[in-house]
Amino acid sequence: MFLTISTSGTAALPATDLGFLLHKHPDKAQKFSTSYGTAHVFYPDADAERCTAALLLEVDTVALVRRGKGKGRGGAPDAALAQYVNDRPYAASSLLAVALSAVFSSALRGVCNARPQRAAEPLPLRIEVPALPARGGPDLVRQLFEPLGWAVTAEPVALDTEFPAWGDSRYVRLVLESEKLTLAEALRHLYVLLPVLDDAKHYWVSSDEVDKLLRAGEGWLPTHPEQKLITSRYLSRRWSLTRQAMERLELVRLAEADDSEVESIDNAVEEEPEGEEKPTPLAVQRREAILAALHASGAARVLDLGCGQGQLVQELLKDARFSEVVGVDVSVRALTIASRRLKLDRMGERQAARVKLFQGSLAYTDKRLKGYDAAVLSEVVEHLDLPRLPALEYAVFGHARPRTVLVTTPNVEYNVRWETLPAGHVRHGDHRFEWTREEFRTWAAAVAERHGYEVGFQPVGPDDPEVGPPTQMAVFHRDEIRNDTTKEAKAA
Repeated sequence: MFLTISTSGTAALPATDLGFLLHKHPDKAQKFSTSYGTAHVFYPDADAERCTAALLLEVDTVALVRRGKGKGRGGAPDAALAQYVNDRPYAASSLLAVALSAVFSSALRGVCNARPQRAAEPLPLRIEVPALPARGGPDLVRQLFEPLGWAVTAEPVALDTEFPAWGDSRYVRLVLESEKLTLAEALRHLYVLLPVLDDAKHYWVSSDEVDKLLRAGEGWLPTHPEQKLITSRYLSRRWSLTRQAMERLELVRLAEADDSEVESIDNAVEEEPEGEEKPTPLAVQRREAILAALHASGAARVLDLGCGQGQLVQELLKDARFSEVVGVDVSVRALTIASRRLKLDRMGERQAARVKLFQGSLAYTDKRLKGYDAAVLSEVVEHLDLPRLPALEYAVFGHARPRTVLVTTPNVEYNVRWETLPAGHVRHGDHRFEWTREEFRTWAAAVAERHGYEVGFQPVGPDDPEVGPPTQMAVFHRDEIRNDTTKEAKAA
């Protein structure tokens, strides 16, 4: 990955002041170690009239696979040849943005004790990125940079110059020019917008990324016309983080419009008194009930079928009683998020040996699911069309046949207690149905009868005397000794 920053100057204000602002001497070629390779800083030009600083990031592709989100341990979705053969070592991305932040950290903050006045003043700047992934094309590049005061040249890179009929790739050669911005502002624009244009990050995006975005976006992001797109892409389209960032950006905008401090606006709600307990979210209560049922069953090797983004897998791994945890989902995107949540790239070998993630459909039999002590179907069945339930039933209870199966699903009778849920609506747009307690018990009893299980039922959440609990759980258990005896008796 390669990027250059150039400026011009005069005898009175030499261009070589760029070396002071970047805290890197023009007479030296320096290198810096990063988690994913080596960053080199050198100056192709350095005199009073023109100075160019170059950042070359030499990516260690093996380290990228081992440490990055695509490590693919335990059958994770990115375990494929594509993680070794890709554009990561060559095209500007979040790797380059992180290198900018690490190598030019003081410049990014606008700190320069040697030339404080120059650091605070706009400079004639020219920034070039030879290969920039641009999901949205040159038009989106201009939409992102031009409102910030840049003159933008975004030239599409042909897929192959020998075959022009193939058209353009998703890469552009980017040139940014401005005389209105400080160096710190320019670096902050790049830090945010490089991964936004790539629309991907090489590391797990957590809540601290919101703070990073707001720091780097101070002074320009609250008023940017593409604020929502920038925020969503920078936070890897995680809607909860995006919403949090958008709310904070709106407070900043209102404070600036009112010429006041954010704290003076965001004071409508008094701080909660210490010691006041918040209600436990239903999702947490559901996981606690599942863990308790698994402990009672004595299970050590557990399947989380329809594991989604890996919240339950994460909880299971915290308990040493579970020697093997397998997450299965049909969605590759969900599995990718799960692998990030679990930090598979940073997990020790012993812990990594306990977990596997793989893609699979619960509507089909899968020999990989056989031989486990327990399987969990948490808030899964209601996402299937009713005609497909028999296929799931056979795949889990007839083919995989774990000793214990836990099934949780919403209790539709409880929906009247949700003040924000309109009458007649299901709790989630993707729910194909929601069962009453009687309907769920009837289905579960029939499944147990057909496949040789016993079944019991447990409430999850507050058990309302009129409408029951918000979540209902069936605990299926198969007694292998009894089943074998029954088979022998029938054979006789």
